[in-house]
Amino acid sequence: MNNSAPQDEAYAAKMQRRKSIQDRRIAETVTDRGLVIVHTGAGKGKTTAALGMVLRSLGHGFRVAIVQFIKGAWEPAEKKAFEPWGEQLQFHATGEGFTWETQDKARDKLVAQAGWEVALGYLADPAYHLVLLDEVNIALKKEYLSIEQVLAGIARRPPTTHVILTGRNAPAELVERADLVTEMTLIKHPLKTQAIRAQAGIEF
Repeated sequence: MNNSAPQDEAYAAKMQRRKSIQDRRIAETVTDRGLVIVHTGAGKGKTTAALGMVLRSLGHGFRVAIVQFIKGAWEPAEKKAFEPWGEQLQFHATGEGFTWETQDKARDKLVAQAGWEVALGYLADPAYHLVLLDEVNIALKKEYLSIEQVLAGIARRPPTTHVILTGRNAPAELVERADLVTEMTLIKHPLKTQAIRAQAGIEF
């Protein structure tokens, strides 16, 4: 006698009900609409997660643009890693380093504004499926950019263009506008717990 048969039948019926619910939900969804995606929070992984989406888009054959704010005083390793994609990916590290390195707020603001002009060109171009604005939330926090100009810029996007905005302290107005928001929570970091500095391949 197979005692597991009733359990197997109950499980199959349960999964069939779940599938029916999921199928109905999928049938009611909208496809092919560009999303505003925010990665924020004090935890590590905001840019890394965004670059995963970049890689997915490239794998589908879409064109992608990355504009990095703040970063730029060094040649980021991810830029080198993406070189084989050629013209399919445009990568701009527009900053001059973190504020404690530059120590010149007026210049930092000018550099951020110049980077924003670069970003606007990609945001308005229907050829680009995804635009990543890396560390733009830091530029907003430092008031190098205004939330009004950023919201206006992402509103110019073609209907199917996705945009990802990363950096801690995303302003409330941006979170409200976003379609998808992920907050990275810091639980433990080696710099604070063991005085281990940033390392190649992990932080940069």
